[in-house]
Amino acid sequence: MRILIVNPNTTVSMTEKAGEAARAVAGAATDIIAATSQMGPASIEGHYDGALALPGLLAEIRAGEKAGAQAAVIACFDDTGLDAARSLAGIPVLGLCESALVTAGFLAQRFTVVTTLERSRVLLENLSRHYGFGDRAKVRAADIPVLELEDEGSGAIGKLRRQIEMALDNDGAEAIVLGCAGMADLAFALQAEYGVPVVDGVSAAVKHAEALIAQRLTTSKRGSYATPLAKTYVGAMAGFAPEA
Repeated sequence: MRILIVNPNTTVSMTEKAGEAARAVAGAATDIIAATSQMGPASIEGHYDGALALPGLLAEIRAGEKAGAQAAVIACFDDTGLDAARSLAGIPVLGLCESALVTAGFLAQRFTVVTTLERSRVLLENLSRHYGFGDRAKVRAADIPVLELEDEGSGAIGKLRRQIEMALDNDGAEAIVLGCAGMADLAFALQAEYGVPVVDGVSAAVKHAEALIAQRLTTSKRGSYATPLAKTYVGAMAGFAPEA
């Protein structure tokens, strides 16, 4: 199997972290290819960053599919560009948030997503409702700018731990979901520390991708994810025009 992990921001160290998390759970026959967007923001924190990350993300997915990827994972917990990528690609495309929530739903009746900033909390609450988990999932923000997760001296991990402890004590959480791809390397240690399932979206998405490939399933092209109609795009978007 060949799975493409696309970091829709331009920070290479975050791509490497996501790639390592993916390889840690992938099957022996699975080849993980980690790619970094070549245009867009250094991190994605809110709707504006997410919108401007789309062209670079879609370019990497298109290139990865042409190079032989059998599935793609968008390595941002906001599920940045997920619907557009599913329309573009002929292979399954998975988002971290959807994959993580579904996985947590297998394991616990009530769970809490711990994410970075308040603006991300609101976005993830909306996604949780969209995916049908609004009554089962709470979302907490740890007041951590994404890039602080790359800085061991920032105190970010301490803030994350405090929110996990509050989720367990106050939310009745039976499991924790890490709401940022930059937290992917922390899941196993936090699970051992707190004694509850801790779900990382990268790992969850990779295992779902392997299952879809094994079942020879891909995104339906009938209806909302139909291949885009051929038309002219102008200006900087000319290279993204759908082909006939």
